[in-house]
Amino acid sequence: MGTLELARLQFASTTIFHYFFVPMSIGLALIIAIMQTLYVKKGDEIYKRMTKFWGTLFLINFAVGVVTGILQEFQFGMNWSTYSRFVGDVFGPSLAIEGLLAFFMESTFIGIWIFGWDRLSKRVHLISIWLVSIGTILSAFWILSANAFMQHPVGYELADGRAQMTSIKEILTNGHLWVQFPHTLFAAFATGAFLIAGVSAWKIAKKHDVTMFKKSFRISIIVATISAMFVMVFGHQQAQNLVETQPMKLAAAEALWNTSDDPAPFTVLAGIDTDAKENSFEIQIPYLLSLFSYSKFSGEVEGMNQIQAAYEAKYGPGDYIPPVKTVFWSFRAMVMSGTAMLLLGLYGWYASRKDLLEKKPWFTKIMVYAISLPFIANTVGWIMTEMGRQPWVVFGVMQTKDAVSPSVTFNEVLFSFISFTLMYAILAGVTVYLFVKHIKKKDQPEDTSGNLDDPFDVSEEEATPNVT
Repeated sequence: MGTLELARLQFASTTIFHYFFVPMSIGLALIIAIMQTLYVKKGDEIYKRMTKFWGTLFLINFAVGVVTGILQEFQFGMNWSTYSRFVGDVFGPSLAIEGLLAFFMESTFIGIWIFGWDRLSKRVHLISIWLVSIGTILSAFWILSANAFMQHPVGYELADGRAQMTSIKEILTNGHLWVQFPHTLFAAFATGAFLIAGVSAWKIAKKHDVTMFKKSFRISIIVATISAMFVMVFGHQQAQNLVETQPMKLAAAEALWNTSDDPAPFTVLAGIDTDAKENSFEIQIPYLLSLFSYSKFSGEVEGMNQIQAAYEAKYGPGDYIPPVKTVFWSFRAMVMSGTAMLLLGLYGWYASRKDLLEKKPWFTKIMVYAISLPFIANTVGWIMTEMGRQPWVVFGVMQTKDAVSPSVTFNEVLFSFISFTLMYAILAGVTVYLFVKHIKKKDQPEDTSGNLDDPFDVSEEEATPNVT
């Protein structure tokens, strides 16, 4: 293993860990805002307790997400300085707006929300949590506008060996962005929803405040089901976008070595032989790949061998085929996880409407394990997206091997990799401990202090600064 491979492994591990928290924050913020809206509208104190219970988990998750995000950014300067210099002029506006507008908005209104329960009117306080939710969504948008440039670079020109922005409008209207963003956003909503639904199912099974957690389950399972549906819709649109922008990624996801017949079949399973550049066996569904690619039962799909030849003619000699097995199986893991989420969501919605949750212990147990489904889908989806673009870090413009810092040694990357891994392991342990401790509380009495929970309780005396 060389410096490049270790730097890529470090980036992958830190990004995957960070991405556990980002979609959860986006999803939890939305559902908490919905719960508080119901409290303001109905005046039922159970919704207030519900909001505070899930709000504590949101704050823990948000805090850890901030720390992991900061560590991730360090890598760009340490391991990927050539890449940072190359895309800095293009990424600068997106990342600056994300930090100065979206993240600042989240942080400000989180503080107002935590300490404003009895200091603000109900409606003004409600607005603060909705602004937090909007801030998380805006953060995702600006980050993905940068990632969409890596997938399908537009609105730039090359000058002095760097990519320089020529049109912010083209970057923000990038076709890849407008299929990637909603797909990622609804996946985030599903992540928060399945966490709440799974914990609520466990609480119901343990007879902890059953009335409140039945309501929590009902709200979250509705969000989960609707989100899973939209994830599939926009995932389908993403696949169609790949036909035009990244046909190699689509072919790798299908282990399609040679251009298919018209119509193209969808490969369910395949024995992939990357050395021979062929499959030893295939289990296929006729017509389905054409339907996914063109929304009709006709149309051929290019194969990797033919695309490789075209890329060699366009970009020069090189291997432009990504890790096929990784892309192929990560795509199927994502689809299977998404399908399971939709089926569980539909049944959970039905069971909640019919008040069957206490009568179906097998289902509440499944829902606890189902908390992992969106995390699996998010992770393998990210792996497919990024590995399917290889060998490019900016598609068609800059290869990954050319993006690594030229002066960083293997031992330096190894040291930072071990340091980051240990720090993330500690953060993971602390997060799990705090989550489990809060979730296992049997009683959630009404909090009259005006704050979320004891760790955030501020007495009048403590809130008054000592100026003597």
